[in-house]
Amino acid sequence: MTSTEPPTDEHLVELAKTGDNGAFPELVKRYSRRILRVARNITNNDEDSEDVLQETFMKAYTHLDGFQGNSRFYTWLVRIAMNESLMKLRKRKTGRVVSLDEELSTGEDTITREIAVWEGNPEDRYSQEELRELLDTTIASLPEGFRTVFVLRDVEELSTEETADMLGLSIPAVKSRLLRARLQLREKLTRVFKQKGDDAFAFL
Repeated sequence: MTSTEPPTDEHLVELAKTGDNGAFPELVKRYSRRILRVARNITNNDEDSEDVLQETFMKAYTHLDGFQGNSRFYTWLVRIAMNESLMKLRKRKTGRVVSLDEELSTGEDTITREIAVWEGNPEDRYSQEELRELLDTTIASLPEGFRTVFVLRDVEELSTEETADMLGLSIPAVKSRLLRARLQLREKLTRVFKQKGDDAFAFL
């Protein structure tokens, strides 16, 4: 590793385990925004998501010696954040949620057209910001069981296997829920754009 390369997660974890005071704060800096996004997408609550962020890193620091490197460090963090977020939802006990154990029946595992990555020129920045806000709002409206799988797979880009392991689901169940989440998201966004008389849904 040359001096110009940032330290890997594994290296920072090892330094933190040996008492390096600057290593863990670097990991917090590296992943705090992403963990906050996970928490906000799952809890749909800014205050709860801030609590989840703090609790996630506190637990990660406390149990750092228990991290054996069998998965990516970020995957381990997301697992903690997911547990904290779901505990917040259980405590809230409001609204109808879809059980993570509820079986879904579908004959397909994939969808050919997915949400595109939003990139563009600086001139398009404002409209892209609006689209991002709309997508976040629409994701938040998905049933919990679908939303959780969608956030882990399509937002955080975890693998199907990692998502299944994290949620205690079978791989076919993850694929089924992801398909249903994508279909619902596409339907909701298309309906919104049509109501606005906009052809922006062409990006779906």
